[in-house]
Amino acid sequence: MDFGIAGRWALVCAASKGLGKGCAQALAREGVNLVITARGDAALQATAAELRGLAPGIEVRTVAGDITTPEGRAAALVACPQVDILVNNAGGPPPGDFRQWDREAWIKALDANMLTPIELIKATVDAMAARGFGRIVNITSGAVKAPIDILGLSNGARSGLTGFVAGLSRQPQLAGRNVTINNLLPGAFDTDRLQITFKGAAAKTGTPVEQLAQARRKTIPAQRFGQADEFGALCAFVCSQHAGYLTGQNLLIDGGAFGGTF
Repeated sequence: MDFGIAGRWALVCAASKGLGKGCAQALAREGVNLVITARGDAALQATAAELRGLAPGIEVRTVAGDITTPEGRAAALVACPQVDILVNNAGGPPPGDFRQWDREAWIKALDANMLTPIELIKATVDAMAARGFGRIVNITSGAVKAPIDILGLSNGARSGLTGFVAGLSRQPQLAGRNVTINNLLPGAFDTDRLQITFKGAAAKTGTPVEQLAQARRKTIPAQRFGQADEFGALCAFVCSQHAGYLTGQNLLIDGGAFGGTF
């Protein structure tokens, strides 16, 4: 299937590793030019080289910096000739007990996982509507659908973004101009973040990492963790010309772990 987005420009945030990288790879395969961001320049440059090798005909630009800051966002936007596709992504806040979180912890979580995506949407969405095409994908979390008790910072910040998108995506001046805004909700994916989580749990409990990982796999009907490339493939489809009638949705990709009907 031709996704019909070759030659367009995408800004993919936090794209040097993990799910952001998976999205960038899938878009590259569709002939999309890319601006990719990350805080670590070495990993970012390595990913850019991979993407150029994957799709020699595309242009790949890199912006090293913190997308959660005004300066980081400004640099990323300047690097992109026009943002036809925006993939919002940022690392999630740490787990813990809400009794231990002060105002600063909450503001940091909101800045990264709610306000940064909103600022990037604000900076790009009207130009998308004027051109008659736009795709915005926010990488949030399966915890938006099924909150996890120790992830209160993430539950709160990402749910705030979800509520905002639910209203904005349905504005006729956007949806009626072929601009869609959707959220992808990942479950357990085999990423560095998941491994860090297991290592932290292992250090606290003394249980080997692989034993913890195996126990988690057993809770997933697919009996495995997701892979970044399959997450990226869904992202690319949502960004395609074929997904113009899909907007305001929260697409859960978790191997069947969520047990509800809706």
